[in-house]
Amino acid sequence: MPPPPRFPRRDSPPPPPPGSDGWLRPWAQMKYFSFHPAVYPNMLRAVSPDAGPGDLVNVYDKEGQLFGSGFYNANARVPLRVLQHGEDVLNEDLLDARLDAALDLRLKTLRLNETTDAWRAVSSDGDGLSGLVVDRYGDVLSIEVTSLGVWRRLSRWLPKLHTALGTKQHVIEVDPDIARVENMRRADVPEADDPAPRSVRIRENGVRYQVSFEDGHKTGFFCDQRDNRQKFGHLARGRRVLDLCSYTGGFSLNARVLGGCEDVTAVDLDEKAIAQGKKNADLNQVRIDWVHADTFSWGRQMQQNGSLWDAVVLDPPKLVFSRDAEEGQLGRNKYYDMNAVALGLLKRGGLFVTCSCSGLLDVAEFEEIVMRAAHRNKRRLQILDRTGAGADHPVMSNCPESRYLKVLWCLAW
Repeated sequence: MPPPPRFPRRDSPPPPPPGSDGWLRPWAQMKYFSFHPAVYPNMLRAVSPDAGPGDLVNVYDKEGQLFGSGFYNANARVPLRVLQHGEDVLNEDLLDARLDAALDLRLKTLRLNETTDAWRAVSSDGDGLSGLVVDRYGDVLSIEVTSLGVWRRLSRWLPKLHTALGTKQHVIEVDPDIARVENMRRADVPEADDPAPRSVRIRENGVRYQVSFEDGHKTGFFCDQRDNRQKFGHLARGRRVLDLCSYTGGFSLNARVLGGCEDVTAVDLDEKAIAQGKKNADLNQVRIDWVHADTFSWGRQMQQNGSLWDAVVLDPPKLVFSRDAEEGQLGRNKYYDMNAVALGLLKRGGLFVTCSCSGLLDVAEFEEIVMRAAHRNKRRLQILDRTGAGADHPVMSNCPESRYLKVLWCLAW
């Protein structure tokens, strides 16, 4: 699917709306009502000439009423990111306070430091800071930036983050295409005084991991599955476990360390992830059977061999990338096929845990796909629970696609 069109460039900008002389500058006016934080080019009516790239602007609705505040960048695919709705004006001090509130949630309310030193400190729209994701791994911050508004303020926020979290180093990730479109210049944000290491060791519910910042996906580690990994370890206790799309072995390690499972097999196509998983197993002094293979081909071969496991967990990468019907259906078909293969490797009455991290696939549709895969294979699912990401990945009601992670817990008969 092609990216949404950019805000149209005109030699002569449209005249300001009647009555806008009294509006708080800089401002942007919307054509249509939307409570979603992302405002695309075709939803904007006019923008004041003094609204610069990355500026905090006042947002007015189509009737000329003050509607909110947000980051503006004319060249971005999402030119307006509304951070706050209502008539209260959001200024830089209040923006800093929003960062403080995100940190207080993790440190004082959730008290995550009691169980792990790896968690999400800021979760973009879920914390009202669109375009900023910060994961804390030991004494290192792994930061992902997707908006110029955040990029311009990062130098101010970095000391606050390090002071609050007791961290010393940071790694900043910016997608090159996003950096080009948003005009993010590396020189605008200083590097840490001490360059961040290539990897760092962390602990999570009694399990140890090594996080690689060079070879890891996203910010290096999937801390959104923290609670689910622990839950799986306890439920799989003593079973023969198969971990499909294992990445660096999070579910496998919990099965071995917390569940005492002696027979654990982890399968993944990413050779670097397998290598990292082996290091994690060594850290915890446990043995896991690692298989570098494609889940489909390997799974079908195991079905032909008659191999069955007592517990199967399936945690594939994101498969639905687009709202385009045809492209989206391809991803949905992959979910169906993968779940069908996984269920074919599970004993009757075995524990089946299946996941989706596609934000464009809602909970109901994901469950329908999984159930259809089961029923076509003459299996019934006894659903035990439905979970998602941990509380350090909050979801705002006006941005439901932030609830991207879905986990279905079943016994398959």
